[in-house]
Amino acid sequence: MGYSKEIYDKVQKELYDIKIEAVDELNRKKDILYNRFPEAAEIEKQLSATAIKAARAVISGANSKDELLKLRQTTKNLRERLTHILKSVNLPEDYLELNYRCKKCSDEGYVDGIMCDCMKKMMKKEVYNQLNKMSPLELSSFENFSLDFYSDTPQPNSELTPKKRMAKILEFCKKYASQFKKNSPSLLMTGSTGLGKTHLSLAIAKEVIEKGFGVIYGSAQNIISKMEKEKFRGYQNSSDETERHYIDCDLLIIDDLGTEYLTSFSVATIYNIINSRIMMNKPTIISTNLSMKDLEKIYSQRMVSRIIGNNIRLEFLGSDIRQRIMFQKSK
Repeated sequence: MGYSKEIYDKVQKELYDIKIEAVDELNRKKDILYNRFPEAAEIEKQLSATAIKAARAVISGANSKDELLKLRQTTKNLRERLTHILKSVNLPEDYLELNYRCKKCSDEGYVDGIMCDCMKKMMKKEVYNQLNKMSPLELSSFENFSLDFYSDTPQPNSELTPKKRMAKILEFCKKYASQFKKNSPSLLMTGSTGLGKTHLSLAIAKEVIEKGFGVIYGSAQNIISKMEKEKFRGYQNSSDETERHYIDCDLLIIDDLGTEYLTSFSVATIYNIINSRIMMNKPTIISTNLSMKDLEKIYSQRMVSRIIGNNIRLEFLGSDIRQRIMFQKSK
C-alpha cells in the first residue's frame, strides 16, 4: 500500500525522534556510570580504539589474521572488565547498549531494504489519526451515554418504550465492541436525528481503537469531500490511497449516510467502498437518518439491498434528545 509523502515524512521524523531519545537516555546512563566508575569510561574508549584497529587490520590485509586474533582477545578482556563493573552495582550487561523500541530494525524502519512491521503500524496509525482528527472521538463513550433522556412511554401500537429499546441497543454495542474482531458483522444504525447513533458508533470506535485495531470514522459528507478534493485537484495517487485506507481499515464508520452532496462521483465512491468491504468480509458501521426507501431514491435498490443483506440493523427509537441534554448541562 502506498503512502503520501506527508505521512512518510511524519513517520520518519517520529522514528528519528525515537532514536534521539534512545541516544539521550544512553548518554544519561553513561554519565551516571562514568562519574561513579571512571574506569568504565576508559574501557569504553579502549573498546572504540580496538574496533578502529580491527577495521584497519582488515583493510591492510598484511598479517591481519594474527592481528585480529589479538584484537579480539583484547576486546574480550575489556568487555569482561566492563561486565564485572556493571555486575558489581547490579546493572544488566546491556546497560550501555541503545534501548531500541524495535529490536528487529533497531528503529530504522527498514530491514534489508524492506519496511519493518513497526514502521507499517506507525504509517497506518498516522493515516488513521489524520482521517479521524475531525471526529469528536474523545467526547463519546459508553460510560457517558445516558438512557435517562429516553422516554418510558410506549411507542404507538407497541408495548416497547424508547428507553427499553435503547437499553438493548446499548448492551448490544458494548458487547460488539468488547468482542470485536476483523470479521465482525457490519451494523446499520437507523432512526431520526438526535437519538445517539453517532455517540454509540464513536463509543464502539474508541474501545476498538484501544484494542489496537485500525478504525476510521467519518461522516459520508467528509469522506466524499476529502476524496473529491484530492481527485479533482489532480492528486490521483492520494485519492486512490485514501480510498484504499477506507476499504482496508479494520473498522470503517460512515456517519449520516445520505446527507452528503449527491453526484455521480459520490454515489459511485460510497458504493465502491461499502461493496468492497462486503466482498472482503470487513465490518462497516453505517448510520443514517433516512428510511430505506429514501436511501433507495438517493442511491439504488441494489446498493441498499446490499447494505440490508449484510448489516445487522439497529433501529433507534425516541425523539431528538439533544435539546434535553443541552438543557441538562446548562442547569
